[in-house]
Amino acid sequence: MSRRNAGAGSRALAGIAQERQAGMTRRRILITGATGFVGSRVAALLSTGDATGSSPAIRLLAHRRRPRLGPGVRTEVRTGSLDRPDSLRGICDGVDTVLHLASKIGGTLRTCTEVNDGGTAALLAEAERAGVRRVIQLGTTAVYRDGRHLCAREGELTVGPTTATSVTRLAGEERVLASGGLVLRPHLVYGSGDTWVVPALAEFIRVVPHWVAGGLARVSVIGVADLARVIAALAVRDSLPVGEVLHASRPEPVRVRALIEATAAALDLPLPQGELTRAQAAEQLGAARDATWRRRLSLLTVDHWYDSSHLWNLLGTGPALEFAADFAESVPWYRASAGLSPRRAAGPGGGLAGP
Repeated sequence: MSRRNAGAGSRALAGIAQERQAGMTRRRILITGATGFVGSRVAALLSTGDATGSSPAIRLLAHRRRPRLGPGVRTEVRTGSLDRPDSLRGICDGVDTVLHLASKIGGTLRTCTEVNDGGTAALLAEAERAGVRRVIQLGTTAVYRDGRHLCAREGELTVGPTTATSVTRLAGEERVLASGGLVLRPHLVYGSGDTWVVPALAEFIRVVPHWVAGGLARVSVIGVADLARVIAALAVRDSLPVGEVLHASRPEPVRVRALIEATAAALDLPLPQGELTRAQAAEQLGAARDATWRRRLSLLTVDHWYDSSHLWNLLGTGPALEFAADFAESVPWYRASAGLSPRRAAGPGGGLAGP
């Protein structure tokens, strides 16, 4: 994928919306998870017309707190919860598109099942009752059986989730696919509001201050702003793939070494020194006894690269910025969340690995 300038992604997505404005009625969109890491950005984009060029009618499903979309933004907010199916009654009435961006991450199998599987089933039942045929769900590549994933296309990998979160998310995804919906599967998502990817990298750097396997593993990543633009663009398209999965990551994988360098620069951490094999790191981390470290070690030392060309070809666009510049946009947020001074750290240099 060639270098994109800062406005390319937004212009391309605006073009999609302008094409459909010529002869189509205004979209009416329901968004679940509108206060979350990704959902809040999608709701803001669609509510204001940013990056899409249109302002569809938006209905938000609110659970614990009401979404904050800024002054002057008008949206309809309904109160309900995915783990209480009765609270969803009528939520899809008058809607033509459902963006299912909510999920339960962490917790027991029972609580994850109630939201990720049972909640999705209840939402789909309401969508069917209301005649809604367009459903887009935010899924995850964590549903795949762990292993070396090298430029894997949709449909090539065997599913095999192991945690309560991923097992129940897969169950929900399968319901959406069976109903003819579209499931997006990103891998690692970074950006302002991220409480997992960069914090986990920072912890790894502190616990294992060495380059493991040279940091050469290739991983798929996407910035939260790009992911939100993608979802917003799909929401206003006239046609969507039916019953399909689309990988949703940057076109090029990023070396783990580049991720670690970016994280260290952002958070004033010393770069790793010396080398460890994967086996040595596993012994140091006690990965044989600790499933969390075992999973992290796999993610950071084995290729997890997913071909996302189908998505970008469908939209006719690509990420707005190269990885280094895109990551740098969120450095102030990462520093503030870590209690560091608000200076903007220098962005990481390079680190992209082409196919």
